Amino acid sequence: MASTKSTGAPAAGMKRAAAKTARGPRTLSPSAEEDSRRSELIAKSAKLFREKGYEKTTVRDIAAAAGMQAGSWFYHFKTKHDILVAVMEQGMMRSLQDIEAIAAQQLPPREAFRQLVHTHLKTLLGPNNHFIPVLLYESRSLDKAAYAKITALMNRYEAIWDDVIEALHRSGDWTMPTKLDRLLLFGALNWTAQWYRPGAGISIEELAEQAVTFILRSAPKKRGR
Repeated sequence: MASTKSTGAPAAGMKRAAAKTARGPRTLSPSAEEDSRRSELIAKSAKLFREKGYEKTTVRDIAAAAGMQAGSWFYHFKTKHDILVAVMEQGMMRSLQDIEAIAAQQLPPREAFRQLVHTHLKTLLGPNNHFIPVLLYESRSLDKAAYAKITALMNRYEAIWDDVIEALHRSGDWTMPTKLDRLLLFGALNWTAQWYRPGAGISIEELAEQAVTFILRSAPKKRGR
């Protein structure tokens, strides 16, 4: 019978070699690298569209911001309009994932509403989150087909809010409901993008709490009451 030492040495050597390989530099696969470049292109474009406006942003601006040659972005998108659609679509899909996760928890109405408000404000005001302002002010630049696609995503987003608002009405947490609650709510929340500045004395979390109290006009109910 062969000794344990003689059979263990090759195995140990193979493990060391595998570990050394694992510690070596990792490179992205071509498809992963393409996805990364596409995501970067979308993010840089969103920032430019927000700061300069869609019409005033040129394809050269986009290429320069993404560190690409002027014509390289055509590999990912055919037109500037396609990039605009991608900015809005990707942003809406991410936001949908966030609030669908909240809806799936079956939380009490007020807590669900609080989390929706916080998530919406974080998406709107957080660093490098530019898609909602672009969506709000540049949707007029979409063609008919793209507008229909983005509108369908927005309807899904708003439907979750409608369910929570209805639950708030039933629970008595929103004591004076109106037919325009969601429109007035989004008007107030989205306008914060015009005046909120990070580090100016209130955090997004604190702003969300203040917004909930202002909108519902009531403090959270104490347990046992």
